[in-house]
Amino acid sequence: MATAGRDWSSATEDASLVTSCGRRIAVRCLRLAPTERPISRVTLDVGRDQGDEPGVWAALTADEARDLARLLLLHAGLAERAGAPVRSTRKDAPPS
Repeated sequence: MATAGRDWSSATEDASLVTSCGRRIAVRCLRLAPTERPISRVTLDVGRDQGDEPGVWAALTADEARDLARLLLLHAGLAERAGAPVRSTRKDAPPS
């Protein structure tokens, strides 16, 4: 696969955030331009932590990025429900 070019772009000027534990998460669009057909991916780059431990990155298809966004929004809503009991699906778990 011959690559004609690579383009890292973001939807906004600052497409990253720094978490409360100090990791920077950058979101970008990676476009590879092979001669056969172009490839685009949404990339997540989770940088080093405060102890300088290496981070990780992932390249997602558009559908995978949408699925991740849906899951993040779902779990953000769950996390915001202060005082709501957490229910376990395990049969042997003690009641919450």
